[in-house]
Amino acid sequence: MVEDPEIIIKLTSDEALVLSDWLEQVQMTDLSLLVDDAAVWAPLHRIAGTLDKSLPGIFAADYAERLEAARRRLRPVPDSDTTDHKGSDA
Repeated sequence: MVEDPEIIIKLTSDEALVLSDWLEQVQMTDLSLLVDDAAVWAPLHRIAGTLDKSLPGIFAADYAERLEAARRRLRPVPDSDTTDHKGSDA
């Protein structure tokens, strides 16, 4: 029999908060529309449950503000060299 070692994934607090919120939204939908293999549901639920237990802030009164701040910090910063070429002589 082959041993089935656990896999450990490390996330920042921001990553965990954003992922937790997304997983909650996914779980509130009909998972069969998004996930065509029921075997995927167990690990999704396990990840969501682990995140919920690890993130006491999800029950905070300012949860929406915390979530939006985390999303802002995780979004890529636009490259200022390529987004604004007004006034250039090139």
